[in-house]
Order: sequence, then C-alpha cells, then structure tokens
Amino acid sequence: MQTTARRHGRASSPRRPIRPPRASTGLIHPVVIYPFQSPDDFRDLEPLYDLVARLAARPDTYARPITVMDRKTYFRQARRRQFMQFRARTIARCSDLLDAWCVDTCQMWYAGLGMAFEQGGPGDVYWLIPGDFNYGSRVGQEVLGRLHDLPEICAELDQDVCIGEIAADHNNPKQLIDTYGTFALLYQWFPDEAREIRQFTQRPRSEFFAIRHPFLSDMLNRRWFAYEQTVVILLHAVRGRKQISRFSVGDISDLPEGRESLASALLEVERIERVLKTLWREQHESDRGWSGVYRRLEERSEEVRRTAFGLLETLLR
Repeated sequence: MQTTARRHGRASSPRRPIRPPRASTGLIHPVVIYPFQSPDDFRDLEPLYDLVARLAARPDTYARPITVMDRKTYFRQARRRQFMQFRARTIARCSDLLDAWCVDTCQMWYAGLGMAFEQGGPGDVYWLIPGDFNYGSRVGQEVLGRLHDLPEICAELDQDVCIGEIAADHNNPKQLIDTYGTFALLYQWFPDEAREIRQFTQRPRSEFFAIRHPFLSDMLNRRWFAYEQTVVILLHAVRGRKQISRFSVGDISDLPEGRESLASALLEVERIERVLKTLWREQHESDRGWSGVYRRLEERSEEVRRTAFGLLETLLR
C-alpha cells in the first residue's frame, strides 16, 4: 500500500482551475451530503454550491453531482421560503436531488454513493463532500479551492480510497475523541489493522473521502452502518490490501466555535465501540470458542471506554 497522497497536499488559491484526471478515462461522481440541521442562512452552503455548479459544467470529467437531503430536514424547513428557494434555485440547478429517510449521516452516504454507483462504471471515482462545514469562511473557501485534489489522487495514482484529513491540534474535540476513543478501541478489537490505519491517517472517522468503483462495489454489498462507516471502510481496505492514500484538507471545522458537548463525545465513543464489536463477531463467530474470547475482549473494551469517558469529561469541560 502507498501513502503517496501525503506528498500531494498541494497549496492552491480558492479559484484554482479544476483539471481532468490524467490517468483515468472514467468520471468523478461528486456526492454532496446536505446538513441534517439546515442552517439559518446559507453563507456556508453558497460557496459549496458554487463549486458544485462548476463541477456540473464539466461533464467530460464530472458526472452530474448528487445532493442527498434527509426528509426530516426537508419537512422541518419546508415552510421557510428562503430554504425552498435555495433548494430549487441553487441545489436543484446544479445537482440531482436525492430525498431519503435516513437514520443518520452514514445512511445518507449509502443512499448517495449507491445512486452514483448505479450510474457509474469500472473506471469511475466517487467523491463524498460533507455539507456541514464552514465553507463560507476564508479558510473554508481555500479548502474548496483544492478539494477536487482528493478524487484526483484516486484517479491519477490508481488508489482504492483516499481519506481527506482535517488539520487539527491535539486539543481539538474530534482529535481527542479519535485519540482516546476511536484508536484506543481499534487497538483493542483490531490491533493489527489499527497499527496500519494509523500509518495513513489520524482521522479514521473523516467525512471527506474518495473511493474507486471496484472497492465501492465491494463496500456497498457489505453490511453498511448508519454511523462510523469510514472506520469500517478503512478496516476492510487494510484487510483487503487495498491502496490507501491521505490528502490534507486543511483547517476547516463543522463545530460551532470549535466546541463539542460532552454528551455528543460520549455518544460517538459508544457508537464506535458498538460498530467494532459487531464487526469482530461477524469475523469470528465461526471460530471455535469465539464467545469466550469475545467476553474477555468486551471486558477490556469496557475499561477502555470508561477511561475515554473520564478523559473526555476532564478535557471537554
């Protein structure tokens, strides 16, 4: 496996020209995930859909973009004239709208990537773009200016998956969750895979990624989780000896004023533990004596989770 994308976090202006991939004859499929909580104004979404419109104007390189919107989001906002106008005049003009009832964000990924996959072919790359980031800020617009590098890495370097890694210091709430929750639990349940994943990324739950058609085909036909799906993708990529790269997205945030509540952080740790337990059982339930091994791992996992809770309670006050 390669980490070539670590050398490809290329600086660029917000209006850097979008160029076609050199090494692939396939298309790039942008899949935008509209925020579960629609914002009061569209200052962060307008620059994003300016990018989407430019992608839509390049049918030689990009398939028609898809925007996934949860129906709960729609019905909460349907009486807002500003929302309905933005939906009709901006989103629908430059992307195909996929309205779906979803449990959580990763189910929106499943719906959008699945729709794009059905329209795609073996040489294509699928590019997930989360909508709930501060793209209206100066840094956010700089990120948008180079974000298309992420799927281009997959296409140009023939990578199976490329993870977009947000720059964050060690006190960032999401970094704390990944350090004391995600990776601590990964080392508990899948130690070999955890060591390899950490060589590629410090953000295994990233919402920014691009994935090639054959690997996406494999993932769509496996159990898909309503949350923490990026971790699942990385585990299968490592186990399947896939080509993995990393791309530096930049210092962009989806947290209001950089904060995350303790309750939200604890929920994220609990969710990753549930996902890892399920994956471990799936892989080992045919082994003789698996239940005894599972009980011992579960006891140690509970200790890891409690330690993470204690640390997060102190650090997120």
